[in-house]
Amino acid sequence: MRTTRTTRTAIAACAAVAALLGAAGSAAATPSGPPTGDGAEAVCKRAPKAEARIDKALARLNGNASTKGSVARLTQRVANAKSAGHTEIETYLNNRLTFRKSLVPTLQQRQKDLKPVLTWCQANHNGTAK
Repeated sequence: MRTTRTTRTAIAACAAVAALLGAAGSAAATPSGPPTGDGAEAVCKRAPKAEARIDKALARLNGNASTKGSVARLTQRVANAKSAGHTEIETYLNNRLTFRKSLVPTLQQRQKDLKPVLTWCQANHNGTAK
């Protein structure tokens, strides 16, 4: 008798879990439809934080050899690996250096693109004006 009650409880619990997962899965799969606006209010809300992150990243990348994450520091590490004869380490660090150097113009372009957005947001009440 006890085995039957345990089995019934387990089956009921599995059924409840399956029902909950099925309902959650179908709700998540429902498409929300096409966007109805350009999201200006959300862009204006995030723009100051994005500007601060870009400024911080550029300051780090353009820092001197004592600044962690800077191009100059990684250049020094490549030179150190080369002078030590660690060719595999030099190759790895050199590839990282190439990528890090490519970040600078990308971030500078984003910085330039963000300035008119910030000006527009100030003039249009943070995107809420029609």
